Amino acid sequence: MPSTFLQLGVPEFICRALAKSGITEPFEIQAATLTDALAEKDICGRAPTGSGKTLAFGIPLVAKARRAEPKRPRAVVLAPTRELAEQIANDIRKFSGPVRVGVVYGGVAYGNQIRTLKRGVEILVACPGRLEDLINQKVVSLAGIKKVVIDEADRMSDMGFMPIVRRLLDQIPDDRQTMLFSATLDSAVSKLTADYQRSPINYDIGNANSDVVPASHLFWKVARHDRQAITAQAITASWPSIVFCRTRNGADKLGKYLNKEGIPVAIIHGGRSQNQRTRAITDFSNNKVIALVASDVAARGIHIDGIASVIHYDIPEDSKAYVHRSGRTARAGEGGAVLTLVQPEQAKSVSQIQRSVGLKIGSTDPDFDTLRSLPSSGDSVMHLSKADSEQETGRTSKVSRSVVKSQSNTHTRNNEHRTKDRRWGKRTVETNPFAHKANKGRRRNQPKAQSSRVNKIHK
Repeated sequence: MPSTFLQLGVPEFICRALAKSGITEPFEIQAATLTDALAEKDICGRAPTGSGKTLAFGIPLVAKARRAEPKRPRAVVLAPTRELAEQIANDIRKFSGPVRVGVVYGGVAYGNQIRTLKRGVEILVACPGRLEDLINQKVVSLAGIKKVVIDEADRMSDMGFMPIVRRLLDQIPDDRQTMLFSATLDSAVSKLTADYQRSPINYDIGNANSDVVPASHLFWKVARHDRQAITAQAITASWPSIVFCRTRNGADKLGKYLNKEGIPVAIIHGGRSQNQRTRAITDFSNNKVIALVASDVAARGIHIDGIASVIHYDIPEDSKAYVHRSGRTARAGEGGAVLTLVQPEQAKSVSQIQRSVGLKIGSTDPDFDTLRSLPSSGDSVMHLSKADSEQETGRTSKVSRSVVKSQSNTHTRNNEHRTKDRRWGKRTVETNPFAHKANKGRRRNQPKAQSSRVNKIHK
């Protein structure tokens, strides 16, 4: 099998752009599909999240792009969430050169999107609902589309977008190339393939007999009232981290608790505005916060490399949700940890999830040393030592039996956060968005105030 993008037939200008971004060797899904995709054949690819699917379809779209007229893009990529659509567009722009890439999704004003379409784009990345809305407003037409990509098709089905996807495909000329990528190929996705693809070439990357994410999986037995404290210490043991909650309200409450405890986190869920969601991901990507607290709706929309751990604060609804959430870590062959907090009454449900994804792992008491020692995703991941972790969170190693309440005032808590920034080595005082204004004038060698924390044992 060819070992370079150039050997796979990728144009030199794309290879040079990829090399500037540090991408020189294709991942498995790219090496398998690029030759056929560049030959404009229909592709149906099953590959786990984080395997490099964006380049697998993005490179052929750019390589075969032709100048588009206003309101008439030449290629369309359908994605289920706003965050994923934005991420795909940004990734393609890194090597698109003169090829114009636009993105449209709901939750924001129409103005900028309409202006972009009127100027013309060769490649349009879109969420199905907003695209159909813009078509109805007659500001975009699919009549000139020659290439279609359906990304995260299984998630599209889960979110109820299949009827819209079918209506959109019905508006596109039949003489097109259609590429479909999905982490799983369920009945709805298989039917879509049968109805809208022409003799597709099928690719199955990864373990076809298991949906399990290639990470280190941990299941910890916890009491409900201990989950917040355990989550706080788990984050400091392995970060950057994404923490998943089942509800928006739950995400808000946990995020508020963690920030109050001096752990900088951002919150992202469907109830937040697009600007808030974009800011959360930007702050997380730029290391201004060390964790994202997210609802299930955000699971497929977060595509950031270097995630050390995923924490299931609330257990997933089913095995598919477990795979979707857990796929945020251990991407592209890197390491990562997936931690699930299991309450006594949830043991049966968790066992069913484990069987469905092929895991044979029992639930144990919390063990932060084990979490801290696991392989992590990328060089950007950092861990606190055991002593530092306990000092920063004010907890003993028996945190599963204790809940910590801070008795420090706001000024002291922010002093703690300054100390934490120095130890983590990620940010300076000036770039810390949570630091109190009164701290800005502190000299580097001036001793910092220490907070007092009291452990209260709940029996």
